[in-house]
Amino acid sequence: MPKKILFVCLGNICRSPVAQGIAESMYPEIEFDSAGTGSWHTGEQPDKRSIEVCKKHNIDISHQRARPLRFTDPKEFDFIIGMDLQNIADIKKQIPEKYHYKVRMLDTSPITDPYYGGKDGFETMFQHIKKSIEKREIF
Repeated sequence: MPKKILFVCLGNICRSPVAQGIAESMYPEIEFDSAGTGSWHTGEQPDKRSIEVCKKHNIDISHQRARPLRFTDPKEFDFIIGMDLQNIADIKKQIPEKYHYKVRMLDTSPITDPYYGGKDGFETMFQHIKKSIEKREIF
């Protein structure tokens, strides 16, 4: 059983913090973290809509702070889980090739980035991530 899993999306303010929050609530025996392939939002809380959708489902992610993917993350984590194919490609560009075997996509279908849409997109994203983590085919 894996001990540490890292979820990664683009900016670490929408999808990956939600995935971290859901996974932590379901599997307390595993350590989870999240990061972004970009560093635009470093130090910021998750998007307020991500915080709201999680709160609606009794999950608090307001304590999380965005951070970029680190060169050292592959040594620390058993798996690095991307939200879509572009995330996977970007992760593989940023980490040593010898760790590419640790990189997986959360689901066979991409988790759509809700950032430029409305609140409904955040609920859809939440449900997609929850179902994907419940299947637990990724780790």
